[in-house]
Amino acid sequence: MKLELGGFAVALTLGTAVHAQCPDYTTYSQSPQGNASTGPLALPYMRPDPACRTFNSSAVEQVIADMKARLKDPDLARLFENTFPNTLDTTVRYFNSTENLAFIITGDITAQWLRDTGNQFAQYRPLLSKDKELATLVKAVINNEARYVSEYPYCGAFQPPPESGLAPSYNAYATDVTVQPPVNNQTVFECKYELDSLCAFIKLSRSYYQETNDSSIMNDQWFTAINQILTVIEEQSQASFDENWNWVSYYNWTGNAGALSPAVTNAGAGEPRGSNGLVGTHHRPSDDLSIFAFLTPANAMLSVELNYLAEILDDAGKMPNISQAAKNYSQTIEAAVWNHTLVDNIFAYETNGLGSRYVMDDANVPSLLSLPYLGFLNTSHPAYVATRQVILSRNNPYYAQGKNFRGVGGPHVDAWNPWPMSQISAIFGTDNDDEIVNSLYLIANNTAGLGLIHESMNIYDESQYTRQWFAWANSYFSEMLLDLAQRKPELIFTNGTSYTPGQ
Repeated sequence: MKLELGGFAVALTLGTAVHAQCPDYTTYSQSPQGNASTGPLALPYMRPDPACRTFNSSAVEQVIADMKARLKDPDLARLFENTFPNTLDTTVRYFNSTENLAFIITGDITAQWLRDTGNQFAQYRPLLSKDKELATLVKAVINNEARYVSEYPYCGAFQPPPESGLAPSYNAYATDVTVQPPVNNQTVFECKYELDSLCAFIKLSRSYYQETNDSSIMNDQWFTAINQILTVIEEQSQASFDENWNWVSYYNWTGNAGALSPAVTNAGAGEPRGSNGLVGTHHRPSDDLSIFAFLTPANAMLSVELNYLAEILDDAGKMPNISQAAKNYSQTIEAAVWNHTLVDNIFAYETNGLGSRYVMDDANVPSLLSLPYLGFLNTSHPAYVATRQVILSRNNPYYAQGKNFRGVGGPHVDAWNPWPMSQISAIFGTDNDDEIVNSLYLIANNTAGLGLIHESMNIYDESQYTRQWFAWANSYFSEMLLDLAQRKPELIFTNGTSYTPGQ
C-alpha cells in the first residue's frame, strides 16, 4: 500500500493489523489460488489481494495490461501477470523514502541478498523514468545496500536496517561459521564472499542512473562502498603465495561440516591460485563453494559492470580517479577472461591461474550460458556458440534431461534437478526461433500448476521442485518475456508488433 507521511515505512507501522490478516506468501504460493487462465495449462492467478501487496505501481499495472492484451497464449499471459509484479507484490518488507532506506527479501528467505535484489528489480528498469515512487524505492534499496557494502564488502546477504524495527533473522547455517574480518550477525545474515554480489550492486546503481540521470545516489556512503569494492578486487587479484611463500589472505570463511555449504579449504582461505588479472571468489552465485577461485562468468560480469561504472561517473562528472581505476580493472579483467579461460574456444567455468580448469556450468546467473545477457559478448560469437553446445549436453556434469524437464542445475540442489533459470538464460542466448519456443514452453509447462517460476524442477516428476516462491526467478522470467517483446514479438504476440514498456 502507498501512504503519505513518510512512505511505506508508515504503511507498515499503521497497517500492521491489516497485514496481520494477509496470508503468508510462503504458504499462499504452495497451492493454486485465483481463477485459472483459459489456456490448456489453466494456470492460477497468484497475486496477493491488493491490500496485501507490499508496494503498488500504476506503471507496473499498465505494463501487465499491455502485455496481456498482446500475448497470444493466455498461459504465458498469466505467467507474466504473476511473475512481473512478484517482487513488488511480496518482497518489500520496509521502505521509507524520508530515510532513503528499503529492505527487500528474496522470497521465502527473510534476508536481503545483494545479488538477488539487483536482479529482482531488473525488469522494472524501463519504468524508473515513468514512476517516481518506484524510482524512489530503487534509490532507497541502493542506499541501504551502499551502507551494507561500505561496512561489509565481503558479505552478500544482510539483515533489516535497524530503522525498520524488524527483528534480525536467525540463520542456522551461519551459527558456527567463523569469518575474518569478523562480522556482526545483527547486520549480516550470511558472509559468503561472492564476487557477483558486488557486481549486482554496481548493476543496480548504474541502471538506476542510466534511466533517471539522478546522481544523488552517489553520496559519500555510496562512494565508500565503491572504494571498498575496488579494494576487494585488488585483494582478490593476488596470488595465494607471495615471492617468499608467505600465504596471502584477506578474507577467510571457515564454514562448518554441517552447513549447507561446506568448509572452505586451507583454514577458510580457499584453494591456492596464481595471479593473471582475474579476480577470485570463495563462493559461486549459487552460494556453493568454488572449486577454483577464478569464476569466469563473474569476472565477465565484473568487467562489464566496471566499464558501466566508469561511464556513469564520467557522465555525472564525479570522481575521475575512481572512473579511471574502474576502466583499468575492466580492461585487465576482460583481457584475462579471453586470455586465460578459453581452450579450443570453450570457456572454463572456473580456473586457478595455475593451469587447472573446470569445464561445467551452473544455473545461477552469472553463468557461462548467460554471457550474452550479461553483455559480455554476442550470441553469435564462436566462443559462446561452442561453449553453449558443451553446456547444454552431457559434457556439462550439471546438465540433465528427463521425460519431464531438462536444463542446467548445480550442486546447490543436486544433479537431476535443473533450474528453470537456465532455460531463461538459454533464451537470452539465442536468436533461433525454435530454440526460444522450445525453452519457453519447457518453462511454462513446469510450474507444478502454480504459475510461478521455481528454483529447480525434477527431470522425472513435475510435482517435485524447490522454492515455489523465488522472486528473482520470477523477475528473470518476466524480463525475458519483455526482451522477446522487442526482439522476437512475432513469437509471442498476436499482431507481431514490438512492445517497449513505458513507451
